Amino acid sequence: MTVSPIKMTARQFLELGEDPPSVKLELVDGEVAVSPSPVPRHGYVVFRLAAILVEYVKQNSLGRVYPDIDTILGTYDVRRPDILYFSKDRLHLIGEKAMEGPPDLCVEVLSPSSGIIDRKDKFNQYEKAGVAHYWMVDPKGRTIEAFKLTRRQYEPSGQAEGDDNVALPPFAELKIPLGDLWQPE
Repeated sequence: MTVSPIKMTARQFLELGEDPPSVKLELVDGEVAVSPSPVPRHGYVVFRLAAILVEYVKQNSLGRVYPDIDTILGTYDVRRPDILYFSKDRLHLIGEKAMEGPPDLCVEVLSPSSGIIDRKDKFNQYEKAGVAHYWMVDPKGRTIEAFKLTRRQYEPSGQAEGDDNVALPPFAELKIPLGDLWQPE
């Protein structure tokens, strides 16, 4: 006898409730994907970058920035980007339990357990779902790579490393001080 996983929809997944302690749940092609909770370095970078983006977006009345919120990307897909941004004209996608469509920007902070998933699986999934901008932040390598959706495919839109100050789409006027993101050793 062969046992096949039961496929669930995004709506069914959201009815499961809160994640159990020490894990992060996402729905990928109808199947629940479990990943470990982030390590301190990851959390530090997410917090620092989110704080910079929140302040800039708020000061300029551009929309809203959220960390780690369920985001429905399709009938069978729910991801939780480390940071997501919705422009003012897309705030209607913010639902009661989850984001009801692709954000303008998804940011993933790479960790040893998520690097391949963030670089390949999420890259492809965000591209397919129509996420306009995708940033990958690597705390270990002290780099940030940005991609912009052009004709339904991601193209590089910027990168920086070390302690550079960098402006990346969709925030061309914001100079992000990368040196402030990296956790002191």
